[in-house]
Amino acid sequence: MSNNASPPLPAHQTKHLPALDYRFRHSLFHLAQLDNGNTNGTALWMGAQVLSAWLSRLLDKPRARQTVPSRRPRVLELGSGIGLSALALSSLGYDVLATDLPDVIDSVLAANIANNVSDLPSESGTIELRALDWTTPPSDWTWIDNAIIASTSRPTAPFTASQPCSLAPPFDLIVTADTVYSPHLVEPLLRTLQHLYTLSVTLADSEKAIKPTLYICVERRDPALVDDFLGKARKIFTVTRVPQRKVVEAMEKGGLLWAKEEWDGMEIWTFTQIRKATGKNV
Repeated sequence: MSNNASPPLPAHQTKHLPALDYRFRHSLFHLAQLDNGNTNGTALWMGAQVLSAWLSRLLDKPRARQTVPSRRPRVLELGSGIGLSALALSSLGYDVLATDLPDVIDSVLAANIANNVSDLPSESGTIELRALDWTTPPSDWTWIDNAIIASTSRPTAPFTASQPCSLAPPFDLIVTADTVYSPHLVEPLLRTLQHLYTLSVTLADSEKAIKPTLYICVERRDPALVDDFLGKARKIFTVTRVPQRKVVEAMEKGGLLWAKEEWDGMEIWTFTQIRKATGKNV
C-alpha cells in the first residue's frame, strides 16, 4: 500500500464517486460503488466504516480470536454491500461468508471481492458470497448451495461435489451494519439474527467452541425505528451498547479522525441470546 494513501472520508462525502481507494490497516481496497437509487446496498455506508474500525481494534486481542484449533475463525456478515467489512475481516484472519441480495452481489459485491482478494495479506482468510434474503423463513434456507442460502427471486441450485460449500455454521462472529433502515425489515432481520445465533450456539457446543459474538452497527437516522428494533431485540437477546469512548479510540487508531458531527448517531451494539428460540416469529 502506498504511504501516500489518504485516510478514508465519511461515506456521505463520497457517495457520488464511482470508485473508492479505501485504506484499512496495511491494505488498500479498490471499491466500486453505485448511487443509482436502485437498492441501498450498492454504495458505501458509514456503518461499515465504523464497524470495521471497531472490529480491527477488538480483534487485535488474542482472546477475541479463540476458536477450535482445526479451523480459522468464521464470520457471517448480513448486508455486505460493496464488501468493505468482508475484506476487512478477511484481512484480520477470518474466513468470511458475505451475504446480500442477488442484485447487490451481481452489481458490486462480487466484483469488489474478486478485484481485491489477491492483494490481501498472506495470512488472510477466505471470502465466500451467498445470497440471503431475510424475508425467507429459516425453514426454507439451505447450507449446501454454493450461491444461495435463501432467495425469493432465484431458485437454489442442486448441490454437486464439484461445488463444495466450505463455510457453514457454526459462526464465531456474526456482524451487520446499516441494516436497520426500514420498518418492514425489522422483524425479518431479528428472526434471521436469532436463527443464525441459535444455530451457531448449538453447533459450537457440539465442537466445544466458544459461543459466537454478534455485533450490529446502527445509525440513528430514524430514532423511533432504532428504538423499536432494539426494544424487540431485547425480547430475544441481552442487548448491550459498546461504550462510545471505545468506538472513538478504535476510529482514531484506524485513522478515521472525523469531527464528531460527521458520525454523530452511530452506535455499535452486542447481542447475546438469553433464552432458547420458541419457534415463534419475532
